[in-house]
Amino acid sequence: MTVLEWEGCVNVRDLGGLPTEDGRAIAPAALIRADAVSGLSSIGWQALVAHGVRTIVDLRFHEEREADPPRDLDVAVEHVPLFGEPDPEYAAELQGRLAAARDGRAYVRAAYGEFLERFRDNFAAAIRALADAEPGGIVVHCFAGKDRTGLVTALALRLAGVSHEAIGADYTASEGPWGPRHEEWVAEAEESVEREMRRRQGLAPAGAMVDVLRELEQRHGSVAGYLRSAGLAEDELERVRARLVA
Repeated sequence: MTVLEWEGCVNVRDLGGLPTEDGRAIAPAALIRADAVSGLSSIGWQALVAHGVRTIVDLRFHEEREADPPRDLDVAVEHVPLFGEPDPEYAAELQGRLAAARDGRAYVRAAYGEFLERFRDNFAAAIRALADAEPGGIVVHCFAGKDRTGLVTALALRLAGVSHEAIGADYTASEGPWGPRHEEWVAEAEESVEREMRRRQGLAPAGAMVDVLRELEQRHGSVAGYLRSAGLAEDELERVRARLVA
C-alpha cells in the first residue's frame, strides 16, 4: 500500500503490495482508492494518468457528480451511485437508530452492515465495473474516499484474498488525511447532538471494517457468496481476482 500525492486530493492510496492469504499480493496500480478526483488540479490529473489509471469508478450520488463533473480525459469513467438516490426520510430514520450505538466501532459496523444489505445490487454493480474495466489501473472514489470507497475496496480486496486485518489497516488509514476537512464539517453543526453524529461519521476504526466483513461472511459464507447473491456470475468474480492479484 502506497500513499500517493496527487495535487487536489488528500486521501489517495495505491493498494498494490497488500499481501493475500495465499502468499501473493495485490498488483501495483491495479486498484487505487481516493477522495473525489474531480478536485484534482491539472498536475494532479497528469499524475493520475501517469500512474497508469485507465478507469475511474465514481460512487457518488448523481447530484454530487452533476455539481462536480469529471475532467475530459482519455480515461473511462463508470458511475455507480452506491447508495442510490438521496432519501432524507431514510437517512433521518437511520441516524436515529445509529444514535444508540455505544461507540464509533459499533456505529460504523451497524451503518455499513445495513448499507451492504440495502444496496446490495449497487455493490454488485461497483464490483462488476472492476471486472469489466479495460486493462490498466482503476481508481475507486466517492467524496471523502472513506465510506463508500472503503466498502467497495474492502469487498474487492477480500475477494482477491487479502486478510481481514490488512483490509482493516488500510481502511483506518483514511482517518488521518481526511481528518482536518472532517473537523471543519463537525464544527459547522449548530447542535451538540448533530456534532456528535458528525464526529462518529468521520471515524474509521480498523476493527469496525473487520467486524463488517466477518459478519457478512457469516451470513453469506464468503464475500464471493454475498456478491453471487447480488447477481454476479462466477466469471465476473474471477476477472476481478485475476486483474487485482500479481
